[in-house]
Amino acid sequence: MAKEDFKDDIKHLEDPTGVGSTDNVSLDDLDSIELTQTGKYAWLVSITAAIGGMLFGYDTGIISAVLVYINDDLGQHLSSQERELITSITSGGAFIGAIFAGATADRYGRKVAIYVGCVLFTLGAIIQAASFSLAQMTVGRLVVGFGVGSAAMIVPMYIAEVSPAKYRGRMIGLDNMSITGGQLISYGVGAAFAHVSGGWRYMVGGGALPAIILAALLPFCPESPRQLVFHGKNEEAANVIRRIFPNGTEEQVQNKVKHITHHVEQAKALNAGKSGWWVLKQLYVIGANFRALVAACGLMAISQLTGFNALMYYSPVIFNLVGFSNPVAVGTIIAGTNFIFTFVNLLLVDRAGRRRILLCTVQFMSLALVIAAVCFKWIPINKDLSLADDAKVGWAAIVVLVSMVFFVGFYSSGIGNTAWLSSEFFPMEVRAMGTMMLTLSCWGANIIVSSTFLTQMESMTPSGTFGFYAAICMGGYVCIYLCYPEVKGMTLEDIREVFQHGFGVQKAREMQKEMKLHRAEAAASSSA
Repeated sequence: MAKEDFKDDIKHLEDPTGVGSTDNVSLDDLDSIELTQTGKYAWLVSITAAIGGMLFGYDTGIISAVLVYINDDLGQHLSSQERELITSITSGGAFIGAIFAGATADRYGRKVAIYVGCVLFTLGAIIQAASFSLAQMTVGRLVVGFGVGSAAMIVPMYIAEVSPAKYRGRMIGLDNMSITGGQLISYGVGAAFAHVSGGWRYMVGGGALPAIILAALLPFCPESPRQLVFHGKNEEAANVIRRIFPNGTEEQVQNKVKHITHHVEQAKALNAGKSGWWVLKQLYVIGANFRALVAACGLMAISQLTGFNALMYYSPVIFNLVGFSNPVAVGTIIAGTNFIFTFVNLLLVDRAGRRRILLCTVQFMSLALVIAAVCFKWIPINKDLSLADDAKVGWAAIVVLVSMVFFVGFYSSGIGNTAWLSSEFFPMEVRAMGTMMLTLSCWGANIIVSSTFLTQMESMTPSGTFGFYAAICMGGYVCIYLCYPEVKGMTLEDIREVFQHGFGVQKAREMQKEMKLHRAEAAASSSA
């Protein structure tokens, strides 16, 4: 089907709910339940699903300690390239896992993909803990990657679909807090088992625990209302909406179901009889979809290419390099900063907005990286990334640590967590595929950074490497200013209108003003 035919389908598609013809109610009026007070249920569901973030976070953090303490336990001393292999192979597995999850998310639902991720992560953790060769460890890391990719792709999308619009940013932020919390826990576990014989096996084996906990709690979570409507289970969807919005009237519940049904049936009609490949192509041939894809995936790629996960994967290596005697403990400072400032993002994202937070943080990330690059010039590091024999921890090493703390603080309060919110950009008919591409952008960029960081440090020197990441940060700031619209407080159904007008920066600003006016009028009428 041609691009023009697809547009004609949208233009001529009949209202499947009869909203416009029989109820004589606008789609905005059908969403009035979003203005009511939200109960605890949506928060509990989001917190439970966010445990999936620990699958990502724990693995990201624990490998940094494993690389320090694994020594010759795999039958050989690991070179820089072999350490890059067992680090980056997980990102490669996550890339594939995200594709699988994206291709099946609409057919089998969001929860099934999360269950699959739990099983894969548990198996991978067991394989790693039992490894006695580089090949076995690589296989275990790959299997873990399959599970991490599945969970990382599905969990933010699932939370976005069960969240009230006004709290969606904070609820998806719970997943990000879980990621950074998992990283912090992994550093604690790494420090606890640092001096235990074969302690790295306990480190990687313990990674199965979050997966087991999540699998045990998932039966208490509902499928998302949009997925229930997608599969014709409107009454079940109504029951979930009643629990998410306990203060809504029965009429508002039914109107919310009609509102979701309108967009779901529209999406189904557009995709009826089409293959997954055809749906994927609509991300590229439809202008609004493509602009949403560029904004979402571009921000995600920038968040990874700034080198943050290189710091998470290799921070003990870096701090050992600059002369700290207990690099894992020093790395814990970085993980703790990451966790604390993720909470800052959680508090601000739905108040200040996504765009404003990004524009207030990314340039300072670049400044911190520049300071680190300059200070590395004063640290006597050999070409093989070993420290000169007579080197001691001096002012330059302290400044590198401080600059990395500031870098992580700005990253976690800004782009690091906001990038995962961008699944909200995609309309229902391409949301699973769009979120899959968003996740692939994460893991593709992650593969590049994790598989080249040590080699880049050797060939470009630490100063050149960190200067390179600083340049990416500044380029990213310009792209955000031009192409990333503000969508705080908008429903998923309303956001699709933003990208009908270029990248929608100005259109989103206008819609935000209209929303404030509408809410003020609604508050005035209710008080009267």
